Amino acid sequence: MEQVACSHISAISELKVAKEHVCEECVKLGDDWVHLRTCQECGVTLCCDDSKNKHATAHFHATAHPVISSAEYNERWVWCYADESFVTY
Repeated sequence: MEQVACSHISAISELKVAKEHVCEECVKLGDDWVHLRTCQECGVTLCCDDSKNKHATAHFHATAHPVISSAEYNERWVWCYADESFVTY
């Protein structure tokens, strides 16, 4: 990854990847999702803000885990909620 001013993103030495390509919370609710994001602190995979439930953002607000990565096969980026920083790699 490129060097960034965000200390949360800079602290990541190895990206966590989605274990399963599903939103764990949407599955519990029987809902669908649009795109998936993986928390870089705990590894949970949840749905994006384009999805009805916005579970990834809700996870940040509940846990203060600041960095997510795209869990989509063709996307290579991370986002820090706390610093509103975006980095592609």
